[in-house]
Amino acid sequence: MIIVTGGAGFIGSNIVAALEARGAARVVVCDRLRDGVKWRNVAKRELADIVHPDDLDDFLKVHAGEVSAIFHMGAISSTTETDADKIIDNNFKLSLRLWTWCAAHRVRFIYASSAATYGDGGEGFVDDFAIDFLAKLRPMNPYGWSKNLFDRRVARMQAAGDACPPQWVGLKFFNVYGPNEYHKGTMQSVVSHVYPRAKAGETASLFKSHHPDYEDGGQLRDFIYVKDCIDVMMWLLDNPHVNGVFNCGTGKARSFKDLACAVYRALGKEPMIEYVPTPEHIRDKYQYYTQADMTRLRAAGYDRAFHTLEDGVRTYVTGFLDREDPFL
Repeated sequence: MIIVTGGAGFIGSNIVAALEARGAARVVVCDRLRDGVKWRNVAKRELADIVHPDDLDDFLKVHAGEVSAIFHMGAISSTTETDADKIIDNNFKLSLRLWTWCAAHRVRFIYASSAATYGDGGEGFVDDFAIDFLAKLRPMNPYGWSKNLFDRRVARMQAAGDACPPQWVGLKFFNVYGPNEYHKGTMQSVVSHVYPRAKAGETASLFKSHHPDYEDGGQLRDFIYVKDCIDVMMWLLDNPHVNGVFNCGTGKARSFKDLACAVYRALGKEPMIEYVPTPEHIRDKYQYYTQADMTRLRAAGYDRAFHTLEDGVRTYVTGFLDREDPFL
């Protein structure tokens, strides 16, 4: 049995689809489905069970001897969420409980960290797991702080020789885009936001730059197609000796303008872009550059190529967004 927390969410549901494609017999989703379209992310999957997060502890007690791995993707992932108590309960305390349970029951544990742990990038984007390095990071929102807090706790437990799962990996996801993100509202990728405008032949909006070193639309991100993230995690499943915290990006930063243009061109249209001021309430926390250093993951043995931005966007647009049924 493999459990995927956040399994009806964006990355989680892509993991579930990959596990099914690999022939995993018993996949359990732990998530809150609520009353939106989130259920459609797993509607095509054959699942052993769907567990509400409030019932997860009891479920683990009953099935302790059956679980082989937990992919822990469940989190409050909004970078604009301000309820820090809720974020800590979901992103830190639950993660710590699952780590402890996996260590006690010898269950493999792969969890979602985030590039948001790097803050404004002043310390760079190297996935250094040293206690002193993690302590220097200054995330710019409660979400990023909660993720770094757990990474720091794991680093401290490792240094102290505390019990740990037989395999443990944290992945610092950069800017992920792809199918099954439609329930995320304003937190969907720019690809998903630009697509309906491009499809209708209308002008898409991007933020103006408020930094002298970047032109409008020239803000840079490491955009990664979700399938590449899933390939990394399936490789980790096949390589149980690999442990640690790793970046999960392409290693190449591209501009938001490049991304938006790729959406139009995937539809055979000329780009039409206007630039609007970045909202003041996020302007002072806005990142202008992220780029994953992928040296450590490559050194660990991962050798698959990542989609280029143009190939990833084209695959997403033509294979999902531009179809009657956009779900994986």
